[in-house]
Amino acid sequence: MGRTAGREGGGASGDRAPATRPVRAAGCVLWRRAPAGEGIELALVHRPKWDDWSHPKGKVKPREDARAGALREVLEETGMTCAPGPELPTVRYRVGARPKEVRYWAAEATGGGFVPNKEVDRLLWVSPDVAREVLTQDRDKDLVAALLATLPERAGDTGEGPGGNG
Repeated sequence: MGRTAGREGGGASGDRAPATRPVRAAGCVLWRRAPAGEGIELALVHRPKWDDWSHPKGKVKPREDARAGALREVLEETGMTCAPGPELPTVRYRVGARPKEVRYWAAEATGGGFVPNKEVDRLLWVSPDVAREVLTQDRDKDLVAALLATLPERAGDTGEGPGGNG
């Protein structure tokens, strides 16, 4: 983790990279302190094109740094500004015949407001436990645990396990 994204192009529509080169994407596991004062909430986005729930993410533009692309995508998809934290595990999977690589960062929401758009029609703020239930892909659910590991002072009050408050 923490490696520098090379200038590989890739990711943007119209990309002419060979089909074996991964699509480059980036996003954040966006979180905030719960308004009730206990624990945290995660932002999940609903994409009507795929009818799925995921963390905000998108393709990295040619010559764009992956972290900058992640912050841009969060703003575009959620309307939220954020403070990036540690890099989380990179997720790799296939989209059709092409590999895709998504780099993620933990990011605390700092402001802004959601306005539905063509790509994202709904935004939910939910506890980590609810996020695991709502997220469509298991790979996105795994990122919840990765985020919580970066926030050890909050891990005890996320509502995990029996008797939790989430």
